[in-house]
Amino acid sequence: MKANFAQMSTKELRVYVLAHREDIEALEILFSRRTPDSEAMIYPSIFTEDGQPIEENIRIAEEAIAQRIQQNHHQDE
Repeated sequence: MKANFAQMSTKELRVYVLAHREDIEALEILFSRRTPDSEAMIYPSIFTEDGQPIEENIRIAEEAIAQRIQQNHHQDE
């Protein structure tokens, strides 16, 4: 019997998809729930064209990663 994906929370659906990777329908529904790219945050490059690190941009990226980890931690609670 097929699961009712519409009634699953996104977290439940993600768990289902990880356990049933061959289920294309579930994967398509999970993808349809994602945040639109218009809401995506674009960060500056952390390296110059010649490969030198840009310290300020590295700091910005580290802060963004830490904030995202904290947000995900609060969502899981």
